[in-house]
Amino acid sequence: MQLFIQLQQRNKSRSNGKGILTKAVQCLKCADAPCQKSCPTNLDIKSFITSIANKNYYGAAKMILSDNPLGLTCGMVCPTSDLCVGGCNLYATEEGPINIGGLQQFATEVFKAMNIPQIRNPSLPPLEDMPEAYHVKIALLGAGPASLSCASFLARLGYSNITIFEKQEYVGGLSTSEIPQFRLPYDVVNFEAELMKDLGVKIIFSKGLAMDGMTLRTLKEDGYEAVFIGIGLPEPNRDSIFQGLRMDQGFYTSKDFLPLVAMASKPGMCACHSPLPSIHGTVIVLGAGDTAFDCATSALRCGARRVFVVFRKGFTNIRAVPEEMELAKEEKCEFLPFLSPRKVVLRGGQIVAMDFVRTEQDNDGNWKEDEDQVVRLKADVVISAFGSILSDTKVREAMAPIKFNRWGLPEVDPETMQTSEPWVFAGGDTGGLANTTVESVNDGKQASWYMHRYIQSLHGVAVSTVPELPLFYTPIDLVDISVEMAGLKFPNPFGLASATPTTSSSMIRRAFEAGWGFAVTKTFSLDKDIVTNVSPRIVRGITSGPMYGPGQGSFLNIELISEKTAAYWCKSIAELKADFPNHILIASIMCSYSKEDWTELSKMAEVAGADALELNLSCPHGMGERGMGLACGQDPELVRNICRWVRQAVQIPFFAKLTPNVTDIVNIAMAAQEGGADGVTATNTVSGLMGLKADSTPWPAVGGGLRTTYGGMSGNAIRPIALRAVSAIARALPGFPILATGGIDSAESGLQFLHSGASVLQVCSAIQNQDFTVIDDYCTGLRALLYLKSVEELEDWNGQSPATMQHQKGKPVHRIADLMGKKLPSFGPYLEQRKKIIADYKIKLKEQSMAAVLPEKKHFIPKKPIPAIKDVIGKALQYIGTYGELCNTEQVVALIDEEMCINCGKCYMTCNDSGYQAIQFDPQTHLPTVTDSCTGCTLCLSVCPVIDCIRMVSRTTPYEPKRGLPLAVNPVC
Repeated sequence: MQLFIQLQQRNKSRSNGKGILTKAVQCLKCADAPCQKSCPTNLDIKSFITSIANKNYYGAAKMILSDNPLGLTCGMVCPTSDLCVGGCNLYATEEGPINIGGLQQFATEVFKAMNIPQIRNPSLPPLEDMPEAYHVKIALLGAGPASLSCASFLARLGYSNITIFEKQEYVGGLSTSEIPQFRLPYDVVNFEAELMKDLGVKIIFSKGLAMDGMTLRTLKEDGYEAVFIGIGLPEPNRDSIFQGLRMDQGFYTSKDFLPLVAMASKPGMCACHSPLPSIHGTVIVLGAGDTAFDCATSALRCGARRVFVVFRKGFTNIRAVPEEMELAKEEKCEFLPFLSPRKVVLRGGQIVAMDFVRTEQDNDGNWKEDEDQVVRLKADVVISAFGSILSDTKVREAMAPIKFNRWGLPEVDPETMQTSEPWVFAGGDTGGLANTTVESVNDGKQASWYMHRYIQSLHGVAVSTVPELPLFYTPIDLVDISVEMAGLKFPNPFGLASATPTTSSSMIRRAFEAGWGFAVTKTFSLDKDIVTNVSPRIVRGITSGPMYGPGQGSFLNIELISEKTAAYWCKSIAELKADFPNHILIASIMCSYSKEDWTELSKMAEVAGADALELNLSCPHGMGERGMGLACGQDPELVRNICRWVRQAVQIPFFAKLTPNVTDIVNIAMAAQEGGADGVTATNTVSGLMGLKADSTPWPAVGGGLRTTYGGMSGNAIRPIALRAVSAIARALPGFPILATGGIDSAESGLQFLHSGASVLQVCSAIQNQDFTVIDDYCTGLRALLYLKSVEELEDWNGQSPATMQHQKGKPVHRIADLMGKKLPSFGPYLEQRKKIIADYKIKLKEQSMAAVLPEKKHFIPKKPIPAIKDVIGKALQYIGTYGELCNTEQVVALIDEEMCINCGKCYMTCNDSGYQAIQFDPQTHLPTVTDSCTGCTLCLSVCPVIDCIRMVSRTTPYEPKRGLPLAVNPVC
């Protein structure tokens, strides 16, 4: 019999970092994204996938949990194909839709591993200073998804006396008792409940409606001003043909079977140590919903030899989501449509078979049963999954005086979730409106706002009908990322570069409203130097191969400076500073090599109210032909003189924008410093020719003559050049302010520039790939990176990325060599051998009891000061030096993890034809082996498609280079 735990990691959406990042980058991040409109909780899917693509997993989790407090649960069990994924615009492309549920699960799992508590909204007053209305008693009945969601949002709103009453000894409701462990582990449900409890919500177990005299009336008498009912539908909908049948005869309802499976397989759910239900032979599962398929796949894990899922209608009428049906199909469950149960056949008091009649649909669409077509199926066990009802008379009486509808459920306003009693609200299965976990979560979310309105109205406070629910917060959100440079205080280090995102003042206005810390205007000139652009002029790069859509690794442009006048920009600067006094606005200006021109234009910008100036001495195309831009920036003497002229003309800080198209950028930076500049911007775009078509014509091609010119390349492709420039200037001119630009597309890449010596960061290409909203991701990502530096328990993480576990397809794997004494690859017949060996090993572990109680929750608390931006500036410079400073005696070699290896042979190929022939490739097993001749060049790691499958480890023997022929003299080094 298979061990239940064998497929605990079965969930379809699990993946490793590479697969997740690939899908996240593939996402289009659409305008007015249809996936978000398809989500019941209205998750900002575009934003959280943006964060995942930028490896800002905290930012992604924050976005998810802000809208859905059960974001991890829903990432694992949500019927995404019917919701968000079903609305994905990529359905219309060859790539197909994004696995949104998998991305959601991954981000929230990484956040779960961070082990950081939820905190109250930082903008709220302390608890003791909150108005009286926020201290009223609020009761929630049942600890299922709807109640957990409702309580979370009420606590975020500031309510401090919230109690959940749960009749069982565990949280989660049906998420715990009826969704199997391999789809939704209990520690996930518990994690989300603990986040809620971080805000002070109390849970009282073994207490609920109709227990110990608890009724709505007694709650009212006990002083509860508002109640939310989220008790689900506790009783099974039991067909009359099953009356009198018992479990010992082989009959279960889903309400019997799934909780038994859960208690036996979910560590921490209870302390009962109960065994799995003993299922044998053939099992018939009746029903076509998600619960029926959960019963079917669980029955297999409990020992069933064959499982038949039998339902009344056809495949096109199955209510279960496609993912559930596909999982059951993959696990060899059989499907039998068009059958309606008629009779259970017993022999010796045990089930031996079931009789069915054929169902058919007439021309009017009505379903009819044909008594002439009878089918008998042999079976040892029958599991009925015909839904749930609220039939307990005592519970219904305890809900008096609320009114019930014709389905026997409370009458609920679908907008407010209010019952016939204004102080009583209901949601989830109890409300009759939700069919899925995510819809139950949204019921609780919706009810929380209207409970808030109701409570505040009792205390004379009017609240908007439009919900304004608080976000999810943790200590990470308290990290200060402001920075001072050249006497200027930046609210955050991220700003708009002087480029297409600052084409007009209205664009800068929207950027400031979005949260950008500063902006550099599009470069403007005196009217005598005004320009007119050509078209086409901005094209996608080819540095990332045939990638189309967003996520371009580079752009090339032949766009000139602003077509707008200096008067327009000076007026815009004055207006923007009046409306955004706390944001830094830098005017980018350009002139020819003329003291009068630089003096006139710089004074105009200063008078307009600019906080600082950026002298564009680096535009690589077009302007140089006019004696401007690059023509001035490549000569240290010209740079020095221009900076002197501007220094004499203005009092505000100014920065020289440098070009990378020089032999030594440090000389240019030194000249700017000597001329009186307060800092430099490094760097502008790299001059280049992006590409030629097969017919030799260029792109971009202008006019009928298809002419082009060398343009400026930007984006991630020039990041190494920009990092080199920034770090070289910082090493040569310690303390000299640097504004970095060139391939900054995330908090992680921004931190690289800060570590290299930059103080603030300018962004352009990343906005061209998306829009101004990326600033939220950058700020939360940077806060998280700084915060995590202070958490000792996460020291082995790389930024926000956990250490890579040994895995295949994102799932943990066992070392086959340890189990059987030899290595096995992961393809063809070898893969089947691996599966059998692992299954046998897990069966041996079956007798080992699982932990009955989850470990006590202890959050990771920073034990070191959380660094400020100023603390990380230049931190990497100590590691950068000359080649002569590198050690050639401390060598490394490659180490391949055979369990993670997918046997592609890429390491062997690159080592054989581009390296040192130090990897052998077994022609039978396709397992690569590193030999003693490895020189540690790291080519193999660089081309390996599996993250961390190859690691470079210290060499244990002296390194002896292969010289080809003996040395004639002793080497110097």
